[in-house]
Amino acid sequence: MSAASFLGPTWNPINNKKFETLSYVPHLSEESIAKQIDYIIKKGWIPCLEFDEVGHVYRENSRMPNYYDGRYWTLWKLPMFGCNDSSQVLSEIQECKKAYPNAYIRCLAFDNIKQAQCMAFLIQKPHTAN
Repeated sequence: MSAASFLGPTWNPINNKKFETLSYVPHLSEESIAKQIDYIIKKGWIPCLEFDEVGHVYRENSRMPNYYDGRYWTLWKLPMFGCNDSSQVLSEIQECKKAYPNAYIRCLAFDNIKQAQCMAFLIQKPHTAN
């Protein structure tokens, strides 16, 4: 096997923001999203959805150190406590997409024991985004 066979395409950083860990893989299919959510549920974590028009932190209201606008996204409904099936989350994803077709949408997983976010991945980018 030649060295060239191990080389993949290079990532173009120009106007191509990346979000969360899975941004470096191809767009997730609904089946792939379901598998990620199944993993979240299997680990006992709590899935929730967030959305935002901008999708990244920025500075608009203050130039103080450590202050950023856009640090927190808007929560879609409540975290899905007691969720035991990925189809429940997929249904909420479709509702969120329908309500906010031009927003970034991501899925988060929280561990209620450690009180920490354990996982996050982007589900949708607006059609105008790269």
